[in-house]
Amino acid sequence: QVQLVESGGGLAQVGDSLTLSCTASEPTFRVYAVGWFRQAPGKEREFVAAITRDGTNTYYTDSVEGRFTISRDNDKRTAYLQMSSLKPEDTAKYYCGITVLSFSLSLATKYDYWGQGIQVTVSS
Repeated sequence: QVQLVESGGGLAQVGDSLTLSCTASEPTFRVYAVGWFRQAPGKEREFVAAITRDGTNTYYTDSVEGRFTISRDNDKRTAYLQMSSLKPEDTAKYYCGITVLSFSLSLATKYDYWGQGIQVTVSS
């Protein structure tokens, strides 16, 4: 069982930057790919970004490409989501998940463990 804890969310203004962190309880974190998803009220959980276990490959949904950057530090058992040029439509609860798979990383159903989520609110 791996526990994930997100941090770094909060209230931001349009155009601001925030960095989310996702820290795992176990050193086995390094064998998992990491994904960030978000869920706005009344909407389904949607894929935001993912990174492979060694950090070699990253993937983004179109709406955040060029604004968000996913990264990881396996020695710290932590993944990051750097968010810049924030928009009101980025407002959601953000979740990190981990999966042993290296494909289909945009599918929430493929993830083995999830964090509890953290709120990001972008105000205009």
